[in-house]
Amino acid sequence: MNKLEARGICKSYAKNEMTTEVLRDINLTIAPSEFVSIVGASGCGKTTFLRIVDGLIQPDSGEILIDDRSIAEPGQDRGFVFQADCLLPWRTVMDNVALGLELQGKDRQTARENARPYIRLVGLQGFENSHPSELSGGMRQRANLARALAINPKVLLMDEPFAALDAQTREIMQQELLRIWSQERKTVLFVTHQIEEAVYLSDRVIVFTARPGRIKQIVTVQLGRPRPFEMKQSPELNGYVRQIWKLIEEEVLANMNMQSGAA
Repeated sequence: MNKLEARGICKSYAKNEMTTEVLRDINLTIAPSEFVSIVGASGCGKTTFLRIVDGLIQPDSGEILIDDRSIAEPGQDRGFVFQADCLLPWRTVMDNVALGLELQGKDRQTARENARPYIRLVGLQGFENSHPSELSGGMRQRANLARALAINPKVLLMDEPFAALDAQTREIMQQELLRIWSQERKTVLFVTHQIEEAVYLSDRVIVFTARPGRIKQIVTVQLGRPRPFEMKQSPELNGYVRQIWKLIEEEVLANMNMQSGAA
């Protein structure tokens, strides 16, 4: 059984009597515990697709299935990690991580007890009583990840979660995410603009075309796990990066030529 399936997802937006087609006929299956990334040119619909999977917005046609069950709204079976950490500034790390559990109806003490292992998992033990303003960007994003994991979702959706971090912290968070994924074995759908990041983290990389976003190619990353940091310098990984960059470059150039012709 597939953990996640997209069937014929299409989405357009209308504004000022103009209709913009964002996604066209996205069909995708993801297996349990698989780590899949989506890459593509800016504006190709990556984030829109992720939000459709989460149920935050509805497609014009098609459906999303989790464990063969069609979904139409956000649910406890999906956890979403946004680019911004979205932590509540008046809550401590402990209370931010426990928030989703409280929203599920757990009392405060039970929610905090259930949140504690995830704070340890992301390496924030000792900072349970700190507020977001007292944390670095990387630490806030760790808390953001812990909050998503604490509700024990079947699928973890991540929308450029490391984009706001400095380069060094981003590298560390990539390694931490792989460590956490190897322990939790969640099914992950990850959106990023960084091709190297996608290859390093993923089992498969989905390359979207320029808008309207369609699946141009699915690249299976045949690199062993675990993946040490040194693997980023390997010819094998960089070969995948070049392959995917060429696919995206084709889309960017074709889109530029189309716009030049229209002008």
